[in-house]
Amino acid sequence: MGKKQFKTESKRMLDLMINSIYTNKEIFLRELISNASDAIDKLYFKSLTDNSVQLSRDDFKIDIAIDKENRTLKISDNGIGMTEEELDKNLGTIAKSGSLQFSKENETADKDVDIIGQFGVGFYAAFMVADKVEVLSRAFGSDKAFRWTSAGLDGYTIEEAEKDTVGTEITLHIMPSSEEADYDKYLESYTIQNLIKQYSDYIRFPVKMDVEKSRPKEDNPEEYETYVENETINSMIPLWKKNKSDITEEEYNKFYSEKFYAYDKPLRVIHQKAEGTVSYQALLYIPEKADYNYYSKNFEKGLALYCSGVKIMDKCADLLPDCFSFVKGIVDSEDLSLNISREMLQQDRQLKVIARALEKKIKKELEDMLKNEREKYETFWKSFGLQFKYAIYSSYGAERTLLEDLLLFKRASDGKLCTLKEYRDAMPEEQKYIYYAAGESAEKLALLPQAELVRDKGFDMLYLTDDVDEFLMQILHDFEEKEFKSISGDDLGLETEEEKKEKEEKAEENKDLFAAMKDALDGKVCEVVLSSKLKSHPVCLSGKGALSIEMEKVLNTMPGAENVPKAEKVLEINGDHAVFETLKSAFAAGDTDKVKLYAELLYNQARLVEGLSIEDPVAFSNAICELMK
Repeated sequence: MGKKQFKTESKRMLDLMINSIYTNKEIFLRELISNASDAIDKLYFKSLTDNSVQLSRDDFKIDIAIDKENRTLKISDNGIGMTEEELDKNLGTIAKSGSLQFSKENETADKDVDIIGQFGVGFYAAFMVADKVEVLSRAFGSDKAFRWTSAGLDGYTIEEAEKDTVGTEITLHIMPSSEEADYDKYLESYTIQNLIKQYSDYIRFPVKMDVEKSRPKEDNPEEYETYVENETINSMIPLWKKNKSDITEEEYNKFYSEKFYAYDKPLRVIHQKAEGTVSYQALLYIPEKADYNYYSKNFEKGLALYCSGVKIMDKCADLLPDCFSFVKGIVDSEDLSLNISREMLQQDRQLKVIARALEKKIKKELEDMLKNEREKYETFWKSFGLQFKYAIYSSYGAERTLLEDLLLFKRASDGKLCTLKEYRDAMPEEQKYIYYAAGESAEKLALLPQAELVRDKGFDMLYLTDDVDEFLMQILHDFEEKEFKSISGDDLGLETEEEKKEKEEKAEENKDLFAAMKDALDGKVCEVVLSSKLKSHPVCLSGKGALSIEMEKVLNTMPGAENVPKAEKVLEINGDHAVFETLKSAFAAGDTDKVKLYAELLYNQARLVEGLSIEDPVAFSNAICELMK
């Protein structure tokens, strides 16, 4: 067969491997052993239902062979093998790890960032240490074998070959060493053994190689002789099946970075062995940072699911509720029911039991982090807190019990994050409501006129700066019998009976003025009222009804905003401000034009304070000029 060319995308990644400036070239062995293990997995699973395989669990293995004289390193497996078509299609495929996506998104980032070793690079990794790669493979069920050969970017060939057994044999022709890089070490037995233990110790099948050892001579025990023994290098015990006491933090972190192609460190490791109605083992990680696509529709949640050591699927979404979709990990159980295809899992009772148990365990760990490792939890919250808020809102409160105690909000008094319980416990006895202010930033919220009176009463507020926050508050409604109250609402409940009565009398005296101002604004507000919340500011806007002004702003940023309902706006006037006296004087003098002018100016001033745009900037400018005459 003639030489074929790599696809453009594959050629780019191959070029990166061949000309790699990265120091962590050693992960090539991890990648090739992982591929071999996957191939064995497929044939082993087939053997459970197909007697023609004629191999038992103990027959499967991966062999490593070093030939120093010819500078070759060979990785062989007796897995399912590949057909000619599969060799052509599969070899050189970028691992589904996000390596290419990560590289694209960080093109302007530090060029020394080592993505090799942080992200799976698949078969291409072989070209970091080899100037020629041969793959001899015979697929299960086929009597033909094929050899794939490539020396790099100039392409590859596939030709028919001879192979007595099913499986795949990869021969790496190791590059000569130079001043820049030592490739000879990959022909040393101790180096290869260390790499297997470091990166592939938990591979379920034995990784074997000839190891040179020494022993006392039989005829002279004081002298030693060397001999070669074919030895299993890896422990074959998956990390999650080991005892916690036998695993170091470094081993947990290494497994996390290698298995999940993660470049952060986990904030918490959850290693659980459960026995009872359903037995399972779980190794879960709570990440420090969200994946680059976590808050996008392309993100796929789920835990890797194994049954009796056989991988069923990479991401079993049913094991995690949406609110905990950030959790990464593995679940292994012998109690799951499988049909003939390992990619299909029956939705049985056992799976639901495991999912419920994991949900409780994850919540318990998060509560413990919140209580005992506050700084870590706040780091977690900055990455994933939004997920909790959306989960409660989108479930119409169904997830409230699960998540309510894990919510954090910024406190106005000191700018620190607090739970609802911490805010509630710090409330003065006379405080009736949990007050909050919603807007773009804490800095802007601190300047709202409506906040003055709340502060003067000695009451704290929560600053809500996420788009979902006010919608969330409507779902929650209250916490420990204290209702949530927006400082931009129509009534803050801060007036005494005497103050209420005085305000009502004053409002009654000026009802005609307020009616005239409302008419002058021509439907822009539903009411003009005397305010009970303003102190030094002359005017503010408040919302009436379920849809607040802040909610309207959020909805206006969404697709189809032209059909968004409008919040009912109320213009509140400070009855103790000099501006109010000016208004009264103009109205008493029958100067309707001036009342109209003042009403429009005050309305636009209130919009600006609220963070809303002015509807007619030209008219606003003309009104200011008119006032200055």
